[in-house]
Amino acid sequence: MGIGTYLIYLALLMIIPLWAQSKVKSTYKKYAKVATSSYMTGAQVARKILDDNGLYNVTIEETRGMLSDHYDPRKKVVRLSSDNYHGHSMAASAIAAHEVGHAIQDAQAYAFLRFRSSLFPLANLGDKLGFILIIAGIFLTPMLSIIGVVFMGFAVLFQLVTLPVEFDASNRAMGQLVSSGVIRNNEERDTKKVLNAAALTYVAAALVAVAELIRFILMFVISED
Repeated sequence: MGIGTYLIYLALLMIIPLWAQSKVKSTYKKYAKVATSSYMTGAQVARKILDDNGLYNVTIEETRGMLSDHYDPRKKVVRLSSDNYHGHSMAASAIAAHEVGHAIQDAQAYAFLRFRSSLFPLANLGDKLGFILIIAGIFLTPMLSIIGVVFMGFAVLFQLVTLPVEFDASNRAMGQLVSSGVIRNNEERDTKKVLNAAALTYVAAALVAVAELIRFILMFVISED
């Protein structure tokens, strides 16, 4: 790989995630100013959808940070950032419903969610050790590089499996928002824009992970020639 091609490659690795994050923030900022017809807060939306699905054991907590919303399957808690917890906006409702979508997946033993959870320990090792082992293998023994590629492969697989998990949670969110009466039919299009923008971050992360794995495999192959 020539220096020019390598620089373009590195630029793309930086630009793709930055573009995705920018898209998420701009879309969120826009629809955080648009209230839903129901005027429910994110916390109220989450509680209603959870109760509608019989998930009375799942609690809702406020958490710090912007867009730090997530579902904790170990503690059965939906955590919403302050703006979304208290907000009456379309963005707050969409994100709250999305996180509840994960809680519903957990309750229904959604296959991809279970698979992703089982991959996490290996993926975590891949993030921490994959690069180090690949580089060490180039200078020491090829076996280290092979092990590094395998570990990094688990990290990439984790990113890829995350995609259907997130898209499914968004699909569930849309259905729940409409059926529960949180949004009206004329609000569906804008709600989808919030969910689709959020999905871009996961797509970007997956693309970068795959590109990095390919790069390190090529580094190993070239070092062996």
